[in-house]
Amino acid sequence: MNRVRKYRKLNHMTQLELARTIDVTRQTINMIENNNYNPTLELCTKIAYALNTDLNTLFWEVESNDTF
Repeated sequence: MNRVRKYRKLNHMTQLELARTIDVTRQTINMIENNNYNPTLELCTKIAYALNTDLNTLFWEVESNDTF
């Protein structure tokens, strides 16, 4: 599962709620969650802040179930 989706659900947010919080469209959040869009560093920072986590955890930290 995509970590943006995972942390969004942990924060009990819909795609629309997250999108409104960081001033993007719901479609942008959907595309990020489906790995069809590479967000800018600025957008990554906004997403991490809105989801109460940090950039490293949300985007770059390797989880044991991540595949290469």
